Amino acid sequence: QVQLVESGGGLVQPGHSLRLSCAASGFVMDYYTIGWFRAAPGKEREGVSCINGRDGNTYYSDSVKGRFTISRDNAKNTVYLQMNSVKPEDTGVYYCAASPDSRTVVAGMAEYWGKGTLVTVSS
Repeated sequence: QVQLVESGGGLVQPGHSLRLSCAASGFVMDYYTIGWFRAAPGKEREGVSCINGRDGNTYYSDSVKGRFTISRDNAKNTVYLQMNSVKPEDTGVYYCAASPDSRTVVAGMAEYWGKGTLVTVSS
């Protein structure tokens, strides 16, 4: 069974840090592009970051660049999103998504999606 499971969400204060995990099962993540997306309350899902499974190149939206870091642990078949200096506008449900074709991930049409983990940034 192909599955992506996000974890690590919760309540965090502005300026603090949080690490999200995306664990894959049923397929080997190494050769997939993995993206993180988020949906703020009442808003459409938007891309946050992605990591290319072929060359490991990483990409970030302008809103998170310099604060978030995406990484991969192939041995654990898991991708992480380290969120530092979080802001209230980072609040939302965070989803991970995977496809062999990076273009589908960039377009928000990845083959596999997790169910999301809620991140709430509030004092």
